[in-house]
Amino acid sequence: MKEIFIATRNSGKVKEFEAFFQERGLQVKSLLDLPDEIDVVEDGKTFEDNAIKKAETIGKRIGMPVLADDSGLEVDALQGAPGIYSARFAGPKKDDGENNQKLLRELENVRDEDRTARFVCALAIFFPNGKVQTVRGTCEGKIGYELMGAHGFGYDPLFKIPNSEQTMAQLEKHEKNKISHRAKALLALADHWDDWAATNK
Repeated sequence: MKEIFIATRNSGKVKEFEAFFQERGLQVKSLLDLPDEIDVVEDGKTFEDNAIKKAETIGKRIGMPVLADDSGLEVDALQGAPGIYSARFAGPKKDDGENNQKLLRELENVRDEDRTARFVCALAIFFPNGKVQTVRGTCEGKIGYELMGAHGFGYDPLFKIPNSEQTMAQLEKHEKNKISHRAKALLALADHWDDWAATNK
């Protein structure tokens, strides 16, 4: 295996995964390298379902190993919502500001101790032999009462880090990358990668 394909058009995500795979001698390509778009309807019931569907659909189309991720926010007081609908919580526009305002409204009367939540990242890797492997990373925290911080994206300005009054959006990128759900998913991937790469050629 000399190349791996990342199922995203997000250049920031590509760089995060690039660092991981280049250390393992793999060249990274992404949807940004394809002349035509490949649309995958994310209609699964879990983060893993959606990541697997993206990895399989694209992998079968291009015939090479593909890594796909699906991630979002689970809020305990909302029975796990917004979950897989995190990006379109307030509607199909996928507007971060509107999503955050809706989350604040939904939690308006919820006490601080009941505002527990977690970011979740599921990674799925499709191998050309048809096998798919998945790992998951989570980052626990609480939902604050107001937006704080200018870094990050999505729900980062509302997501308070455990044992801290800071939100994810108040962290510098290198700090966030040590504790984020995606960082933890990559650590889990690192634990399995050598075995998976050797047995799924």
